[in-house]
Amino acid sequence: MINFRYHVVSLTAVFLALAIGLVVGTAALNGPVADSLKDNVNALRKDNQQMRQAVNNMERELELEEDFAAQMAEVVLPGRLAGKRVLVLSLPTGRDHTEGVVKMLQLAGADVTARVDLQDKFINPDNNNNLLELAVTAARPTSAPTAGLPGNGHGVETSSALLASVLLDRAADATPVSEADRRAVLAAYTNAGYLTTEDKVTAPAEAVVVVSGQPYVDKDSAKKDESVVKVAEQFDRTGAIVVGGNGSAGGNLVAVVRADPVLSQSISTVDNANTIQGQLVTTLALVQQLTEKKAGQYGVGDNAASLLPRLPQ
Repeated sequence: MINFRYHVVSLTAVFLALAIGLVVGTAALNGPVADSLKDNVNALRKDNQQMRQAVNNMERELELEEDFAAQMAEVVLPGRLAGKRVLVLSLPTGRDHTEGVVKMLQLAGADVTARVDLQDKFINPDNNNNLLELAVTAARPTSAPTAGLPGNGHGVETSSALLASVLLDRAADATPVSEADRRAVLAAYTNAGYLTTEDKVTAPAEAVVVVSGQPYVDKDSAKKDESVVKVAEQFDRTGAIVVGGNGSAGGNLVAVVRADPVLSQSISTVDNANTIQGQLVTTLALVQQLTEKKAGQYGVGDNAASLLPRLPQ
């Protein structure tokens, strides 16, 4: 029979074994094992320092590249768009780099007729019916055309078509929209919270730069990304267009245009317009659109044909 004394002896043996193990382990660690661990820690520390230095170097190189692009813009752009009337249309996802695009266009001598910022409300699918109604009521008392507006029930598409008709040049045989009517249409959308404008619209434009960004990621992302494409499509029907975006993947506007064999023939895209280099290329792409009537896909992302267009001297 196993008695109490047996349990005491067994427990004592267990604790003694643990104590011996700790002593032996500590002694071992103080020898070759400890030295090996110390060497590994030192090596990892050096690797970490090297990687940190590499990151710092790359950040510095990026800063220098941006400085170089800014200085090159001063040489390459002046006069390239002299006398050209350009509308800048910013989407909610492209707001952060719109100002940089505008500055490059102005450096090239473009007459920026307006900067129109579409708001999230314009892209929100919950406002589809309201946009349809607004397109009709905003156009009715003005000279803006209504007969040619899309009739498929897509509010963003219909409103984008109306805005394109008053913000861009119309066909030579069409009655031009008066300045008062242009202001009235824009006021209707501004008062309803669908867009904002920087200063007043000075004249209709002959070309438009659409400034976009990353794709949407919320529960309505598919519908919102579709609406962004509808905006570009309707402005493409009316004038020359360049999309200055950020990235070319995930279903954003740049990616969709590049993947579409029809849109890519008429819409130019730049996938790094969030950088100074990309903003320079966006302006050069517009020069190509207006001088050569040619679209191209530029930048560093997927399906870009080259970094920048080749322009005639």
